[in-house]
Amino acid sequence: LTRAERTAELRAYLHLDAEGRLHAWAHLDAAAALDAARAVDTDPAAAGPLAGVPIGVKDLIDVAGMPTGNGAAIPVGAATRDAEVVARLRAAGAVVLGKTVTAEYALHQPGPTVNPHDPTRTPGGSSSGSAAGVAAGVIPLALGTQTAGSVVRPAAYCGVYGAKLTRGVVSCDGVTPCAPSLDTVGILGRDVGDLALALEVMGVDGVTRADRSRPRRLGFFRGPAWAEVQPACGRVIEDAVERLAGELEVIEVATPPAMTGLAAAQRVIGAVECAASLEEVRRRHGDLLSEATHRAARVGEDHRWAYAAACAHADRAQAARAELFADVDVLVAPAALGEAPPVVGTGDPLPCRDWTVLGVPTVAVPGLRGPSGLPLGVQVVADVGDDATALAAAAVVGGILDVSPHGPA
Repeated sequence: LTRAERTAELRAYLHLDAEGRLHAWAHLDAAAALDAARAVDTDPAAAGPLAGVPIGVKDLIDVAGMPTGNGAAIPVGAATRDAEVVARLRAAGAVVLGKTVTAEYALHQPGPTVNPHDPTRTPGGSSSGSAAGVAAGVIPLALGTQTAGSVVRPAAYCGVYGAKLTRGVVSCDGVTPCAPSLDTVGILGRDVGDLALALEVMGVDGVTRADRSRPRRLGFFRGPAWAEVQPACGRVIEDAVERLAGELEVIEVATPPAMTGLAAAQRVIGAVECAASLEEVRRRHGDLLSEATHRAARVGEDHRWAYAAACAHADRAQAARAELFADVDVLVAPAALGEAPPVVGTGDPLPCRDWTVLGVPTVAVPGLRGPSGLPLGVQVVADVGDDATALAAAAVVGGILDVSPHGPA
């Protein structure tokens, strides 16, 4: 699209009558977004690869001139500078439409956002507004963060792509910390090519130039979470793997012994580090935080004794990580335990915990439907540093599963 066409597209997004039912925005500044888009139109120097493209930014990530509310009721002023990822996106011409809703401090207290496919269901969390906004067509791209499953799970529930790449390749500068050794900035969108373009701008080298040829060997990884996957949804995933096996070599990959119990280690690491991150906020503004957030912090405080052992477990699993990819290029695994559950929480991140603590790149791929007709995703997993491989394989898997951009059913 030309810059003028992209600005017209932005105006169309701004006039969509979606916010009244989605509640995807924590802060929306349509006037500033249009001003920024006009500036892109009139300034040839601003004609970067994302010129005029509207984006949403999860409300844990700083945007200069907008508050970073972290999904909490604590009064805050406007941020004075952009997070590094936001600065990079804006330098490429992207227009920040606003801040998307997050669960409180990326934990368990959900925001008001609903799933665009069924308003009685959760969009997932904690990147709820980002996933719902992209799925509803309000924005083409949105930033999220993942500490357990907060990019991949909402992407699966809402039926969009969601990429969390190798931990550390995207800067967390200017992002409210949750569990610093686990936190990863990710992005959600409706097309793998869009994700790759944005990620390259965000500092991930080589993902737009990746070889898009088909992976030679694909591993189907049920993993420890499979026992918790809803049976009807498990059958849908197995049928999808059979479709993949019709065009690719598919090998079933077993769980390395060192990964047994890794999800429990991730819970401990995340809980303890989150409690430490929240200590000052709880001391100063505890009366404004939800009981769910206080409870999460208390769990972390109560498990400090187990932190060293959990980190040692994670280290052993890292040492055994090569076993997963010994015979395959990438893995395909469940992205969630089933369809989006009712709006009483944000769903269980169990299928994502292992990959998050290992720091490997994962991409949620939509295209499947569960027994209720709601989105059901899988995730493509690659080895550490193989970010381009993960995105390329996600494009191949999405093509075989006949993924095409579409709105809510």
